[in-house]
Amino acid sequence: MKYYSTNNKSIRVNFREAVLKGIADDQGLFLPEKIKTLPEEIIRDFRKTGLNEIACTIAGIFVNNDIPDKVLSEIIKDSLNFEIPLVKVEENVFSLELFHGPTMAFKDVGARFLARCMSYFTETSKTITILVATSGDTGSAVANGFLGIEGIDVVILYPSGKVSPLQEKQFTTLGKNITAIEVSGTFDDCQEMVKLAFADPELKKRINLSSANSINIARLIPQTFYYFFAYAQLALNSLPLIISVPSGNYGNLTAGLIAKRLGLPVEIFLAASNINRPVPDYLETGEFKPRPSIETIANAMDVGNPGNFERILEMYDHSWKAIKKEIIGFSYTDDQIRKSIKQVYKNTGYLLDPHGATGYLALKEYLYDHPGIGIFFETAHPAKFHTIIEEIIEEDLIIPEKLLEFDNRRKKTVVISNRFEDFKNYLLSQITG
Repeated sequence: MKYYSTNNKSIRVNFREAVLKGIADDQGLFLPEKIKTLPEEIIRDFRKTGLNEIACTIAGIFVNNDIPDKVLSEIIKDSLNFEIPLVKVEENVFSLELFHGPTMAFKDVGARFLARCMSYFTETSKTITILVATSGDTGSAVANGFLGIEGIDVVILYPSGKVSPLQEKQFTTLGKNITAIEVSGTFDDCQEMVKLAFADPELKKRINLSSANSINIARLIPQTFYYFFAYAQLALNSLPLIISVPSGNYGNLTAGLIAKRLGLPVEIFLAASNINRPVPDYLETGEFKPRPSIETIANAMDVGNPGNFERILEMYDHSWKAIKKEIIGFSYTDDQIRKSIKQVYKNTGYLLDPHGATGYLALKEYLYDHPGIGIFFETAHPAKFHTIIEEIIEEDLIIPEKLLEFDNRRKKTVVISNRFEDFKNYLLSQITG
């Protein structure tokens, strides 16, 4: 398996190089050159196996010979050491709970797999500096996934005051090889600074840079695992399968599209967003117009220029007509998200987080006019947003121990402006020797 750059199809690298580089030298994102469809009988047999077996089958396609089968199996076993249950919420409506990992967010799946792959590939004599932009859960998942790994330093940029307090504590209190950069700006500013760092000749020459955002292909590949695992947990039926994906930077949806090309029988994907809606607007008009992000209660989706959208465009040869045949966009306000959380909790006892609520809203809206069986993703534990949720349902939440352990730790950050030069100067100042 080779990977090519979305900016230049003639650039071909293996899995190892794609993982360690994170982003291509021409600033394109890596995509597999060919996605082989799995035989139907293998996908049917997934119902008889577990998550680890499914993951090994799929990962083997993309990793090829760059990681021995035995090592890959251990990486997967260590990465996916938590449950990913499919929970019935209503008739024909299911929640895939992706928040049972160490940081209680879906990004634990991708971040833990990436960390272990990168650790296997890294030459300990040559330190890698990983740059990450986060609007919340990426930071905590990456920080905890890479914590203490020899030969890897992690620098996390996040927008000051725009992530929940618990999310912030999960990546600003760890120390060791984890540095948190508090940026006076938005997530889009943070993401742009990371992109500029990868394009900067001086930084590229002096620092061995890589990425752990979903721009890194090893973050996307493991996210395909749980799409198949969700399907495997459904009872056999003849209804079309609809999957609703809360969408911000669009890595999760990109993984779903890859899963479909592998053979996952999905009728349609719903791209569910908050009021930051450049992609839903594109799906309606055919014009992609990035814009400044707007702060909402579903903060992980506060993205005005989603980094993975160029991968989606490339997968469909930039054909708007082809894309809108497989993806429908939805967008919801904070008031609509709050209302859905309250109503679902009152009617079913199931508690949504703001991102899962967005996915639920899109799924219900689509199923109203289209028969089908639907899955939406619960991407983070509701307790990570407990002040918002408690106000909505007018009850106190029990905060899981996994989250409480961070609460009493002292936050430590480096505060900078949203100017790239300030970030560059910080990185250069950390070079020793």
